[in-house]
Formats: sequence, C-alpha cells, structure tokens
Amino acid sequence: MAEIDIVEGASDADIARWIHAQLEGALKANDQPIAISVPGGSTPFPIFELLVQMPLDWNRVTVWPGDDRQVQEDHPASNTGKIRALFEPVGANVVKLTVMEQVPHFALVWLGMGGDGHIASLFPNTDPQADEERRIIRLTPDPLPPEAPFDRVTLTIPALLDSDGLMFVIRGEDKREVFDAGARGEHDLPVARLLGAAGQQVTCFT
Repeated sequence: MAEIDIVEGASDADIARWIHAQLEGALKANDQPIAISVPGGSTPFPIFELLVQMPLDWNRVTVWPGDDRQVQEDHPASNTGKIRALFEPVGANVVKLTVMEQVPHFALVWLGMGGDGHIASLFPNTDPQADEERRIIRLTPDPLPPEAPFDRVTLTIPALLDSDGLMFVIRGEDKREVFDAGARGEHDLPVARLLGAAGQQVTCFT
C-alpha cells in the first residue's frame, strides 16, 4: 500500500512549484533526460501554464499524456494537442500515445481521477489489472462520458507505477471520498487498485 501525503487547500501556483521542484531534482540527479506523465481535463492546464513559465532544462524533459481520446490532435478533445501547444514552445518533447510506443520509467506521474474512480482512461468497466502485461492499451469506456464520447488510448497500471512518484489533484468532496476510500482499500475501483499496488510516494493535492 502506498504512503500518501495529503496536501490540503493547495493553489494552482503551489502545485506548479511542487512539480517544478520534483522535476528540477530529477534533472539534477543525473545527466540523462527524464520523462513525466500528465493528465488532460480542465484541472491541469492552468497549472501547466504556470509550470512552463518556470526556468528548467525543458529540452531534457519528455511529456507523456497518461491517456487520450482517439481524435486528431487539432480536435478540441485531444489531450495531446493541448499539452503539445504548452510544452513544446519551451523545449520539451511531447509524445503521441500509441500502442507502438516504448514506455519509459517516469520521474513523476500525475493522475486525475473521475467520480467513478477511474484513472487515466482506466474506467471501472475495463477491469484494469496491476499485472497487465501491456503498457499501453486501446479501449472503449462504458458508458461513454457524454462530454467526451470517444474511444481511448491509455497507459496501464504497471506503466503508471513504473515511476519515482505519483501525484493527484482531487477537487471536490465527492471525489475526495472516493479517493480516501480507495486509499483505505474499501472498494475495488481503478484508483484503489493503483494505490494498493503502489510502493512509491503518492502526493495528493486537494
């Protein structure tokens, strides 16, 4: 079971500074490039906008979407297109998620969580497993979220766990209850399966 550090009432600026410190530390630890995975959705992008303004050797950072909708990058629903628009101008490399990509070890994985306990695009109906052999899969959520009714491509639980640290930003009491219950092992939703198999530090901003 993961050790979880809950940071209450964190602002977007607080979170951006924390991520920057994690990346800076990872870059200083060796002279190799590092990889991070980030979510889509509405919550991360104001934080990304603050993060990319901070000085960092962005040329050594590769950014992986944790998941994406099966749409063209110029589609409004594309996570990759929006992530690329923010991170590539500062020098970072942004990966398009396909099942052919070789997934690296991540310095940091940032995950969102839905009210149904899904993480990345690992929805409850997809029955994600901590011992899944594949690192990237295509799938169809059921039911399809009405705000984004598209097939998905996503990192799997083992790919997400191949990381030095995990972080969440959980906003809203309902989601917090789902997250906390998952951390206690009180349900079997995807977030609980991830947390139950995690051995690294998990930081949750609320």
